[in-house]
Amino acid sequence: MNRVLTCFLFDKTVGGRYKNVMRLLEYESKKIFQHHGIRIPRGVLITSPEEIQEEGDLVLKAQIPSGGRGKAGGVIFASGRTEAKSLANRLLGNRIRGHEVRQLLIEEKLPLEREYYLGVTYDTTAKTPLVLFSAGGGVDIEELAKVEREKIITRAFKLTRGFLEHQAREVVAKAGIKGKELLQVSEVLFKLVEIFIRYDTTLAEINPLGRTSQGEVLALDGHLEIEEDALYRHPELEQVFGIPRRDIGVRQATEFEREAARIDSLDHRGVAGRMIEFEGELGLIIGGGGASLTAFDAIRNHGGKPANYCEIGGNPSVRKVCELTKLILSKPGVKQIAVIMNVVSNTRVDLVARGVIKGVIESGRLPSEAIAVFRVPGSWEREGFKILEKYGVPYCDRTVSIDEAARRAVMRVKGEKSKVKG
Repeated sequence: MNRVLTCFLFDKTVGGRYKNVMRLLEYESKKIFQHHGIRIPRGVLITSPEEIQEEGDLVLKAQIPSGGRGKAGGVIFASGRTEAKSLANRLLGNRIRGHEVRQLLIEEKLPLEREYYLGVTYDTTAKTPLVLFSAGGGVDIEELAKVEREKIITRAFKLTRGFLEHQAREVVAKAGIKGKELLQVSEVLFKLVEIFIRYDTTLAEINPLGRTSQGEVLALDGHLEIEEDALYRHPELEQVFGIPRRDIGVRQATEFEREAARIDSLDHRGVAGRMIEFEGELGLIIGGGGASLTAFDAIRNHGGKPANYCEIGGNPSVRKVCELTKLILSKPGVKQIAVIMNVVSNTRVDLVARGVIKGVIESGRLPSEAIAVFRVPGSWEREGFKILEKYGVPYCDRTVSIDEAARRAVMRVKGEKSKVKG
């Protein structure tokens, strides 16, 4: 189960940028939910603040094809029409997680007693669909999966046999839910699985499903991702639900990622700028084939919060490494930077060390404080290590594993120097 959940969460944050799927906006997904008998809050889609006529406590939601809106400021609350208009004016035209906000979904804010997470996706290793359920939903479902995995109930099923109503009840009951609440929630879960199968989706998610103080159960948020190769089989998306087919592929790059690509194009030497942006505090310069993924996962496994995923290699110039370092350190919230690579033969350790240190100094910071760890063993490593020693930078040779280097980096960022060995 750990592997499945790790793959599922990584897929939501990284893999979704490369899958050939069309991610429906929240309001589009809710049209389909409602059509299949899943209740949703009363709401209206707007493109201008002047369209807001509702009063009372409201929720304003940016309609962008990306998760993590809440933490990025894309879901905000308002008391009354006047405040809602002011907040809508601030959101519309703004960029959230790399996407321009052109539409807002305005919904009534409901008094809630409980929230749940419901999801259906694929275990690509076992090649089978997988139902996920938790009695704790909301924006922190990813954190829940990391610290209390046992609270997320999973159940695989076969498409040839389908997913039956009694199986939905068994999943929900396993989370400790009983009585009328069990029947209400399991009914929604069963319908969500039906939607997952009916529309050839790769992910169907309701997060959260809310239970109000009046005992009503509604899908407060959710989305669907539909396989590109299956879109031709679903003309009803546009004909019935008014959902147009959009361009599919790599999602629009953020300004941070575009600047990294520009740095990579400074000259032909090596790679330094293949970037994916995250909301974290530890900047990463990583590489060495699969070692980059290993380092990224190790940082997360030790409780670190990466600010980016970035591969370098092929002996990039000092200038490119310097500019890349400056870019990462300029990102708001980045406390330190970790440089972790596998044993390299086609990349000079001394050039990477020079570039990183030069970038740190030009950023107005001390290398001994800004660099959490440096692990790049290989060609010209003795010369590289001498440079690092001169500036007091903590470094590792090849006797220290990538996992251990990642652990040291995370401990330094957290200020737990006593736990950093060596």
